[in-house]
Amino acid sequence: MAFDVEMIKKVYQRMPERVDAARRLLGRPLTLTEKILYAHLWDATPTLPFERGKDYVDFAPDRIACQDATAQMALLQFMHAGKTRVAVPTTVHCDHLIQAKVGAATDLKVATDQSKEVFDFLSSVSNKYGIGFWKPGAGIIHQIVLENYAFPGGMMIGTDSHTVNAGGLGMIAIGVGGADAVDVMAGMPWELKFPKLIGVKLTGKLNGWAAPKDVILKVADILTVKGGTGAVVEYFGEGARSLSCTGKGTICNMGAEIGATTSTFGYDEAMRRYLLATGREEVVTAADAIAPYLTADPEVYADPEKYFDQLIEIDLSALEPYLNGPFTPDRGTPVREMKKVAPENQWPLKVEWGLIGSCTNSSYEDLSRAASVVKQAVDLGITPKASFGINPGSEQIRYTVERDGIIGIFQQLGTRVFTNACGPCIGQWDREGAEKQEKNTIVHSFNRNFSKRADGNPNTYAFVASPEMVAALAIAGRLDFNPITDTLLNDRGEEVRLAPPSGEELPQKGFAVDDPGYQAPAADGSAVEVVVKPDSKRLQLLKPFPAWDGQNIRNAKLLLKAQGKCTTDHISMAGPWLRFRGHLDNISDNMLIGAVNAFNGQTNRVKNQLSGQYEEVPKVQRAYKAAGIPTIVVGDQNYGEGSSREHAAMEPRHLGVKAVLVKSFARIHETNLKKQGMLALTFANETDYDKIQEDDTIHFLDLTAFAPNTPLHLEFVHKDGSKDVIACNHTYNAQQIAWFKAGSALNLIASHKAG
Repeated sequence: MAFDVEMIKKVYQRMPERVDAARRLLGRPLTLTEKILYAHLWDATPTLPFERGKDYVDFAPDRIACQDATAQMALLQFMHAGKTRVAVPTTVHCDHLIQAKVGAATDLKVATDQSKEVFDFLSSVSNKYGIGFWKPGAGIIHQIVLENYAFPGGMMIGTDSHTVNAGGLGMIAIGVGGADAVDVMAGMPWELKFPKLIGVKLTGKLNGWAAPKDVILKVADILTVKGGTGAVVEYFGEGARSLSCTGKGTICNMGAEIGATTSTFGYDEAMRRYLLATGREEVVTAADAIAPYLTADPEVYADPEKYFDQLIEIDLSALEPYLNGPFTPDRGTPVREMKKVAPENQWPLKVEWGLIGSCTNSSYEDLSRAASVVKQAVDLGITPKASFGINPGSEQIRYTVERDGIIGIFQQLGTRVFTNACGPCIGQWDREGAEKQEKNTIVHSFNRNFSKRADGNPNTYAFVASPEMVAALAIAGRLDFNPITDTLLNDRGEEVRLAPPSGEELPQKGFAVDDPGYQAPAADGSAVEVVVKPDSKRLQLLKPFPAWDGQNIRNAKLLLKAQGKCTTDHISMAGPWLRFRGHLDNISDNMLIGAVNAFNGQTNRVKNQLSGQYEEVPKVQRAYKAAGIPTIVVGDQNYGEGSSREHAAMEPRHLGVKAVLVKSFARIHETNLKKQGMLALTFANETDYDKIQEDDTIHFLDLTAFAPNTPLHLEFVHKDGSKDVIACNHTYNAQQIAWFKAGSALNLIASHKAG
């Protein structure tokens, strides 16, 4: 389906002129990333080149996408902006609030009943403000965007970290917090630090059991979860051109797991085929007319070392399948090495579940290739040793794979077909027995495998693999099974071998669907009423955060010193907490309950300095707030890694935390903290982390002189009366300092409206 074609044509009409001007300004050939960024500047004609990794730049994205969990808070904020309609095309997708348990039909009905209040709210707000609304069951946001909205050379932002999936269609697509999205919805510029550039040159062609998923699993193993921070990853080369469009999407999607701002590919034949297959002939015609502007200049790819800050080369012909995990998506193990590595690390070898789907791997090609492995098991008489579940990416995908018999193949092995939604990938999985917290292994084609992520069990060892490898391991029931070399015993006791998977890039009969699940907004939404009940447990209208009083913060207490990995899952858990994503006070009861306290090694147990007792983190923070005592949180490396959820910033802000001081931040979380009027600080000397003690009282010494490029200094007074003054760096510019002073970026928008 083609949406916003006239907007896309306008982008293409202005792109050559803007790119040519940027090329003259920089005096050299341009990467694809640079072409798209310079073509989307808020001020169309810069006079100086931007410095990568340093300059903050205002951009004008073409569109916005929001999923239902984050859309609630984003739209609650937008309602304060005083606008009658969103300024750019925007969509809301209901995919997070649907729990996987029994199967698609039952689970969707339960979710629709349980979350009716929220879905009705999102539907009415969308209708009122000109936002396209995708109903529960329509599909996963990023698959829907790829099928309907993404276009080569475009720029979009989305309130989900995996918005980057649209890079598979040649976009610069970036995950943001809701406050960032509100800026763009309100017709304001969107700010981003001009990214560094990582080039990934792909040669050769995938073969055998290797899949596009293995490309990003390999890249994650190389770069780690923070190696892409502040950078755009641009893939190119003959290998890139050999990949399908949805395969490219898989690679870009999981780029969020290396901290990358986004990832992208140049426009090519695979993208043309996908656009045509999804009914966007007009987009193809417009893109073909400016095709050289939708990929890097030839000189860049011919001599990439000159144009990228970092270069990685991967030969797809030699690439082997990987399993990444457990507990982190960047620990890569080639499948052939698992026989050695798993026992060494005491990873449970028995595979209990194989899960295929999520926004990362739920395309027609993904499901058809996995089904080819499943069909072999059926034909060879193999009974699978693990349970099987799949989440189709969209109703269009589900309808088409059912028509083509692919669903039927899975069902012959007893596969549970869940709703076209995120499901287990985001913790929306009511897994039988998970409450026992038994040590076990699952394999899935999702993007994240943090502790407790899928089923809430900290002892579930989750490994990430391609859909076809997930199928093979679920059939074998063993983590150390290598389908390339190993045989299986069928039900007749015969040794049999699985052949490499095969599948269709696109359905030969074309895509089909009865009802895609889309609701167009009213042409005039002025008469649409949006209802938020005062006694609602699910939704709560927002109140402005207080502005800074202009004084140094003094007599603050340490709420928590987090040790090790502290993702947004640790700061604001998903799973059952998703039901409170529209109610800031209620969801704040999960604040930091997953973070490990450096002083006792426990989660959700911190010292209340008012009573001397160890209690739950939210309870202690509420006690400090009631007493009018400011607090700070201290963290480790890459703090806030993972989801774009701004609740991880809004909850501490709501409960009275003033500052977060860490060794380093993940990009989105740092921005979210700034947007909500908090202080996001980093240690000038990382070893100062060790100086912070449990009973410290903290004084800001020079907050009254808060300025760009100027460190702040905090005095930590220890229980014995000794003191340490710690220098803290920050990345605030003048505009961001104004957010802090106003109490939040939203407060500034509201003040402009009032003025």
